[in-house]
Amino acid sequence: MSMNFLINAAIPSPLYFSQQLNTTNRKPIRAPLRCSTNNGEVNDLSTIPSQIELGAQDNTGVSKEEFRSSSIEREMKNNDIWRLFKEAQRNILYLNKQRLDAVEELNKTNREKQLLLEKIEQLEVEKQAGLGKGMINSGEASNLRKLVFDYKVSVADLFADILPEGDADLLAELRRFGSGSKKNGFHIIHICTEMDPLVSIGSLASYVTGLSGALQRKGHLVEVILPKKPPLRLVSWFNNQHPSLGSWEQWELGIPGNKETTLKIVLKHLRFHGSIVVSGIGVTFIQPLHYSSFFNRESVYGYSDDFERFTYFSRASLDYIVKSRKQPDVLHIHNWETAIVGPLFWDIFVKQGLEGTRILLSCHNLNSLCLEHPDKLALCGLDPARLHRPDRLQDNTKTHLVNILKGGVVYSNKVVIVSSMHSKSRIIRSLSHGLESTLAIHQDKLLVAPCGFDSSTWDPSNDKFLTENYCAEDMKGKTVCKVTLQQQLGLSKDASTIVVGCIFSDVSEVFLENLKAVVRGANVRGIQFVFTGTNKLPSASRALVSFQEELKDGIVIFVDSYDDALLHLIFSGSDIILCHSFHDPVLQVALKALKYGAAPIAVTSSDIEFRHFAEFDHESTRFSRFISSTFGNISLSQALEEIKNNPLSWKRKIKDAMLQDFSWDADCNDIHISAYTAIKNL
Repeated sequence: MSMNFLINAAIPSPLYFSQQLNTTNRKPIRAPLRCSTNNGEVNDLSTIPSQIELGAQDNTGVSKEEFRSSSIEREMKNNDIWRLFKEAQRNILYLNKQRLDAVEELNKTNREKQLLLEKIEQLEVEKQAGLGKGMINSGEASNLRKLVFDYKVSVADLFADILPEGDADLLAELRRFGSGSKKNGFHIIHICTEMDPLVSIGSLASYVTGLSGALQRKGHLVEVILPKKPPLRLVSWFNNQHPSLGSWEQWELGIPGNKETTLKIVLKHLRFHGSIVVSGIGVTFIQPLHYSSFFNRESVYGYSDDFERFTYFSRASLDYIVKSRKQPDVLHIHNWETAIVGPLFWDIFVKQGLEGTRILLSCHNLNSLCLEHPDKLALCGLDPARLHRPDRLQDNTKTHLVNILKGGVVYSNKVVIVSSMHSKSRIIRSLSHGLESTLAIHQDKLLVAPCGFDSSTWDPSNDKFLTENYCAEDMKGKTVCKVTLQQQLGLSKDASTIVVGCIFSDVSEVFLENLKAVVRGANVRGIQFVFTGTNKLPSASRALVSFQEELKDGIVIFVDSYDDALLHLIFSGSDIILCHSFHDPVLQVALKALKYGAAPIAVTSSDIEFRHFAEFDHESTRFSRFISSTFGNISLSQALEEIKNNPLSWKRKIKDAMLQDFSWDADCNDIHISAYTAIKNL
């Protein structure tokens, strides 16, 4: 079986890497020197001791210094070989671990699928025997089995929670899903540059994975296209292990026009793609076959040729969709990096079998625009004269340039701006970064969606990291978690002591000063503070240790190392969580705090600015309205006073917060489904 490929694979020897280095450096590998003796034997001269070689070299005029230098070079080369060899060993061990994890997940999925099929068969038998009123006949059973076998992702995952329930509940869910997948399900393809956990730089990564999972749980088919870069070494492994889950294809693409440019040369060469399944989502990778340096870089963004790189990726993605005869309902593109898909789609690809497809653009940062000279549009086959116009791609301020993000807005059927706190009118008026007039013209197709969080991982009722689970109806477990947290961090164990947590990924001087101001403005005597970061931050460590010494009335613990289990424990054991911002699409601290029964209190000045208008703005998100009516308008000092003086009111507020659903499956998912539905009806 191919499943054993990695375990049985031999680790390459250092000689292999030596040969690779020689090949890379274009130096020929010398064959062994052999000579015949008088008795006819053949000796290998390459085994002659180095002292003899040195003598021979001296006879030819080679100095000892030159030989010593040559020896040093050989030693350095051998060190490089061993370094590569050890790195290969580490990579193979890592891939083996990933293989075992994948096998375990596959076996679990197969077991659940088998249980589902057995349940369908049981319902069919009961119907035939007249034992079950209203159960399924043979025809419906056959259709449901086909649904389980044919669905593009693991349909068993969708019913894992309901399998233990009664037959009627399971049957109703199967029928609802079957009906929805045939009549109402969308086929959505994300063309993007990040996806958690494959490429995770900013908020886009968790958004793509979280939203895609939520959509599939509603019966929609979601695929993702990413550029392949070096950290994605698992691609070839997945294809070797699961031919059914992935394949390699290559083809040639020509761009109209006579002028040879760098990008045209890249596009004319063969390129390949590979596919895997991540978290039940099909993922396809795009990479130039001969110009791997396009994505073979240390960082994803920040290079002078970013426009060329992401334009290539965008066009290659569209070409892959056409060549593979996919006909998605929606192409979901993200930020300026793939915004060029809009003009490419409507000017070139729509008549290549994609007449029923529509475009949705999501923007996570309107400040990142990508301004380029119009002539560069010709690199991917677009007409600069046609697009360099005020109503198309021409930048509103620097009119001699084209604005790629503006082009995405103009050429998309819907535009979703991801913001948990700001309303559409506020974004157009104050946060559009030069796109105000464009957004105002296209405001009818603008939507604002909040970010979410993964409720399968972050839920105190089934969190595997917690000492005792709890929920809004039964909070005893939260008290146990607080005592566990205190004990683990060396704090005095007292469930009545207020614990204030603070979780951050970065600490700027502004954030640190705001944090100090918030804490100093409160009566912190006897309060236990727990500060931790999600990354190693040496400068932040020094600043927070200094701050720790300043707070003599409060008890401060600073955890200078990231620990996933401890992070869950801090959320569960804290009464209050200090947040960098209520709109936190990367860490989602405020959302998780609400779920775990901790009040989120923002410490940044930007949040203070919009607290007063958000509650009166009916265009804002449900999360924004909720947070503004609960914890958005109170300071740390006010929160501490309410906990001490009005505990019953505080507990009701916390319980209400825990009952809210701000996960990816809630508002974010609903708003996107609404947008997909609207553009399909155009």
